This record gives sequence, C-alpha cells and structure tokens, in this order.
Amino acid sequence: MTRDDIDVRPITDDELADWSRALNTGFLRSTPDSRETLDKRRELARGSRILGAFDGGRCVATFRSFPQELTVPGGAAVPADAISNVTVSATHRRRGLLSRMMTDDLADAKARGDVVATLIAAEYPIYGRFGFGPATSLSEWAVDVPRAGLDPRRPVPDDGGRIDLVDGEDVRKTGPELHERLRASRPGVIDRDGFWWRRNTGLLETPEEPWKEPFYAVYRAPNGEAEGLIVYSVDDKWSDTKQPHNTATVRDLIAVTPAAERALWHYVCSVDWIATVRTGHRAPDDLLPHLLPDPRAARVVTHADWLWVRILDVVRALEARTYAATGSLVLEVGDAAGLSGGRYRLDAEPGGAVCAPTSEEPELTLDVSELGTLWLGDESAVRLAALGRVREERAGAAAIADALLRTSRRPWCPDIF
Repeated sequence: MTRDDIDVRPITDDELADWSRALNTGFLRSTPDSRETLDKRRELARGSRILGAFDGGRCVATFRSFPQELTVPGGAAVPADAISNVTVSATHRRRGLLSRMMTDDLADAKARGDVVATLIAAEYPIYGRFGFGPATSLSEWAVDVPRAGLDPRRPVPDDGGRIDLVDGEDVRKTGPELHERLRASRPGVIDRDGFWWRRNTGLLETPEEPWKEPFYAVYRAPNGEAEGLIVYSVDDKWSDTKQPHNTATVRDLIAVTPAAERALWHYVCSVDWIATVRTGHRAPDDLLPHLLPDPRAARVVTHADWLWVRILDVVRALEARTYAATGSLVLEVGDAAGLSGGRYRLDAEPGGAVCAPTSEEPELTLDVSELGTLWLGDESAVRLAALGRVREERAGAAAIADALLRTSRRPWCPDIF
C-alpha cells in the first residue's frame, strides 16, 4: 500500500473511538477506552481540530490542534495554533503521515491568521524539520525540607499577609483572575479557559488519570487581596521507625508578587510530616532556591526544553512584542515549508517595533525554527552563532539581536497541553 492509499482527514464523531484507540496505542497506554472514557475525551476535545490517518478504515495516526493565546515580552497575547495528541502507529512509521497532518494543520493555521503554532515535544528530534524551535525550558527541584533552614515555628507570612486553605470552588473563582495577572507579566504563559479550571479542579476528569482531590491554599496580601495560589498533593510514606517521609508535589503555583511567591513556598515547606517538596515545572530562573536559608536544600531533578514555537507570521510576531533596547536588524529567515520565509527589517525600541519585508542586505541569517527559539527572549543569538545555527552576515549582528530580544526574566510556560 502506498502513502496515497492512506486517507488523512478530519475525523467524524463516530470515528472518535477508533482515533482514541490509535492515540492510546501511540502513547503505549491500554486500549480500548470505555464508553465513559470516550465521553470524557469527547468533552475534552470540544473546540479542537482533530485529524486522523486511516488505512483500510482503521486509524493509524492521530493529530489534534486547538486555539490558544500566548503571551510575548511586553504582555501582549498572540493567537496560536496549539498542537497535541500527535501519534503514528509503529506499523505505519516513515510513511510521511505526520508530515501530511502537520502540513495541513500549519497551512490552515496560517490561513486563519494564527501568528505562531506551539507544542510540547515528547521527543526532541521530531519537530525542528517542521520549523519549530524550543522557546522555553523548565526546571523542577526537590527540596529537602529539614535541610532548608526554615523556622518551623513561623509557617505564616511575616509581612502582614495570610495563607487560607480553600476548596476547588474557591479556586474556580480566584484562580482565573490570578492567572490572567500572571499571564500579562510573563512571556511564554498561555491562556486557561473555564474548561481548564473545571478539569483541573475535579469537575471534569481526564480519560488518562482518575481525579484525586489536592490541597489548595491562597495567599492574601495585608489588604486582603489574593496574590497567589498553590495546589499540591501529598503521598503517605512513613519509615519503619514511624518517621514521616512524605513528599508534597506542587501541581500549580501562581504568584503575582514576590511576597506571595515567598509566602507560598515557605508555607508548603512548613506543613507537618512533609520531608520533601517537589516543585513541579517551574521557570529555570525561579526564585525558589534563594527563598530558602540554604539554597542547596533545593536539588534540580529535571531541566529540559518545554514549549516549542513555530513562527507563522514573522511581521506580526516581531511587532507584537516589546524590546530591551533601541536598534535595527535585517533578518534573512529560511522556511522550507514556504509559510513565513523572507528578508525582514526590524526597527525596535522598548515600546515596540516595526517590521517589514525589505530588499536590504541581510545582517543575520537563520532558519524559522531558530527565530522561534529566539523570539520569546530565552536563547542567545551569539550562542546559536557559536553552534552554527545562525550566521552573521555582518559582524556583531548576533550581539545586536541579543541586546534587542533577550528578556530580564526567562519566558516560562507552566502548562502542558
């Protein structure tokens, strides 16, 4: 059978069970889904664009995308095409199925007016060939609580604020506004709609994981305003000598002020019987280690690339963000897919930028994937030039790119999708 005999198309509702089976197969999960699980998946997929590849009526590859908003430096949000649930069955690898699905989806996203496409890459080598570049990374720490040096007699903030334990209903009221404040201040953060809050507070279970109610706590400033939220779960482990070895795993921590961040980390590290705190996915420049009297008590257990970005509209992408300095740069952007390549002049200043196609001689040449890596401000063009991934056509152009593009705090995406 040739690749042309395999039908790649949007699925119908009647094909969801077969698509779900192929998805589970690709992610090495047990199959098939129960009727209840399919109903949950149908609810979770509402508003998504779902593609499947069918060979003789059987789904052998899966692909899903959905609308997203992504914050850029300066606080503006751009429309993004978020990509998820990408699998190809082992029997049908190397037949171009992912390429066909990705090509169709990115072309549709470009036509809709999305500025970028985004994804979380399960495997590093796959997505660069489609123009994606890693734009944010994450770190996770394990905090040895007894070693941290915190005073267990002072678990509450000493700034006049307070910590309140709350429930899921309270979180659905308080969390969205807090997240919007975070999103406006941190590049890389993506939007969370009402559906996200229902799913992550137990009103809607995911097919893959039964719901287990976590603990929720809110930090309120001295004026009573909520400025932070922490969500965590705790295991139940004791030694043979009846010593607690429990680990608290932070599922989410939103803090819109340094005071809130300090108070919430100190709080979770002060809970009785907790010996270790796993921080969950944090920005690599998170304040946490240095909020402890002994920063060495926080040991890095994960550091990896996270959000990948594919630029679909160079002009809108570069004009949407603000810049660290004033300057100009002519970029030669290569794009094998023909979606966003060309030569562009960027005239930038702290308040914004103007970007337009130009016939001027290029100063910096790079692939669209490398532009995606640089766009949110995390990576250094000088570093990429040393790696041979961008090329200076004029000496010093990479340093100018860094002066313009780099951000004072690293971009961070706290969510998986």
